[in-house]
Amino acid sequence: MAPKKLMTKGQIVAHFAGEFEISKKAAACMIDEYAALAIAETKKKGAFVLPGIGKSVLVKRKARTGRNPATGEAINIPAKTIVKIRPAKAFKEAIVPSKK
Repeated sequence: MAPKKLMTKGQIVAHFAGEFEISKKAAACMIDEYAALAIAETKKKGAFVLPGIGKSVLVKRKARTGRNPATGEAINIPAKTIVKIRPAKAFKEAIVPSKK
């Protein structure tokens, strides 16, 4: 089964421009500003809610010892901060309904 093509930014912009009857330039500006707001708020407050989709959060990982898969040698993995997107329950249920 061949992987399906993902929508490009241009296709998303065109969709919003048609859906809300605005110019493609205005739609692109709105998408760019939304992304910039999500980045700024996640950096500043550690989390940002994407309504209807989920929440982006900063997660601090502790330093730990791991193994080099090629040699089996123990290596130290430093502490780091990563970003996770936690999907909203309604988002998950709409895509993959639970088996109740």
